[in-house]
Amino acid sequence: MTSESSPERDTQQRLARNVGELLQELRVAQNGVQVLFGFLLSVVFTDSYRKAGDFVHVTHVVVVLLTAASVGFLIAPAAWHRLLFRRGARESIVNHASRFVVIGLILLAAAMSGAVLLIGYVVFGGIVGAVLGGVIGLLFALLWFAWPKTFDGERS
Repeated sequence: MTSESSPERDTQQRLARNVGELLQELRVAQNGVQVLFGFLLSVVFTDSYRKAGDFVHVTHVVVVLLTAASVGFLIAPAAWHRLLFRRGARESIVNHASRFVVIGLILLAAAMSGAVLLIGYVVFGGIVGAVLGGVIGLLFALLWFAWPKTFDGERS
């Protein structure tokens, strides 16, 4: 027996690590999006929601749809892993799941921004709500997407 590993085995180990890391990242995102989704669903059962105007209702439904879509994109890779992991589809799972996670995060950022817009609108009014939602959206765009692009040339 030799202690050297084959290129195929190295590739499989790397893919297994990639899938494990991806699923761990998803656990973090899924918890946040599921809590947001639960909160958004419960709001419709309050008296103040029933009395709110069309802007609040429409914005709320849009935010619920963005959150639900985010849930779908963020949970899909876990489902794929469960269905496909024994079929040797790790590379395909990693490639497609990486794209789905980014889409899910974009949808989550939009949903969170919309939720902040909604809360800001109800508490302070339209302009302040829009500014708060926009600032949070910009923060997510910078922290989640723009800033990591500056890491490209760094080595640890």
